[in-house]
Amino acid sequence: MKNRWLILAVLFLVRTAMGFQFQSVASVSSFLVQDLAIDYARLGTLIGLYHLPGIALAFPGGLLGKRFGDKRVVAAGLGLMAFGGLLMGVSDSYALAAPARLLSGVGAVLLSVLLTKMVADWFAGWEIVTAMAILVSSWPLGISLALVSLGPLAAASFWQLVMHLTAAACLVALVLMAVFYRSPSVVGNDGGTGPTGDNLSRREVGLVLLTSLIWTLFNVGFLILPSFAPEFLTSMGYTMTEAGSLVSVVTWIFIPSIQLGGYLAERLGQPNLTLVACFFGIGLAICLLPYGSHPLASLVALGLLFGPPAGIIMALPAEVLRPENRAPGMGVFYTCTYAGMAALPPLAGLSRDLTGSPAAPLLFGGTLLFIAIIILGLFRTFQRRNTNMAS
Repeated sequence: MKNRWLILAVLFLVRTAMGFQFQSVASVSSFLVQDLAIDYARLGTLIGLYHLPGIALAFPGGLLGKRFGDKRVVAAGLGLMAFGGLLMGVSDSYALAAPARLLSGVGAVLLSVLLTKMVADWFAGWEIVTAMAILVSSWPLGISLALVSLGPLAAASFWQLVMHLTAAACLVALVLMAVFYRSPSVVGNDGGTGPTGDNLSRREVGLVLLTSLIWTLFNVGFLILPSFAPEFLTSMGYTMTEAGSLVSVVTWIFIPSIQLGGYLAERLGQPNLTLVACFFGIGLAICLLPYGSHPLASLVALGLLFGPPAGIIMALPAEVLRPENRAPGMGVFYTCTYAGMAALPPLAGLSRDLTGSPAAPLLFGGTLLFIAIIILGLFRTFQRRNTNMAS
């Protein structure tokens, strides 16, 4: 197990490539709207298509990894992401861009489900909380790199080059996987052995669905910032480069605040208070962003507030799932998450079309965090009720 940190570094870079490719559409949104002759609802759909395959593939993806091996399935996923990026780069219409984006999303789903499991295999009983926090921070790192680089690159050349660059990043990640990754010789007690999980109870399914909804609202609230805030800032007079750099502040701060915030939240010992306070602060800051004269201050606050909830939310399923049901339970978790992340960005884009205001998607995103507070309350209520009934 002494090589686990090298393995984690490889998985970190692989997941960074996924975040980099995800952000590519939003980073060149103005070019896509013009060249593909699409409205903002369709732009939101293109963003959401990256997550849509997870509705059908999140649960089977884990089974494929068990059947053919994690490394092979992740490599296949990276291949699909690269091919989808190349196809996106030669798209001259929405009819071709949409299936290209969907194809990349299929590969990304396989990565999302299996990378977490692979880290657990290597770190079960060995700093697994720290390892998971590092892995989670790779996604916003990829988004940040895209925010500061892809928009200016498209402006200086053409947006198709951006899509080819994301395909190249996926191919580099594929090479890293092929050369450096291997399965651990000893898998921890969460390595996938035991019952298949066909005996998930209705209580477990219901509570896991609520935790997934909280995670979905939290993630979409975050993703709306890099997806729609740059366009709002350009409407206020900022250049595309300035807008991308400003919004990237959120993700750059978010990366270390995930780990530091999770540690502080754990030391505080008040997960509910931490979640409610952060959700309320995030929702308020996003909703006020269009009305402030100094967006940098709001974006810095958002970067700090988005960090602490991530680890707490991802720990919620473990509170309600029996150990033998964690694998299928997380399949349910990710299926719901992908459904929500595919459905909500188009609604944000639709709010832009219906109102004609570039601030509308931001108000939509802020509202999601207020709804998350309500869902958290429902989760804790049903959790306590089921515990009392069981006792």
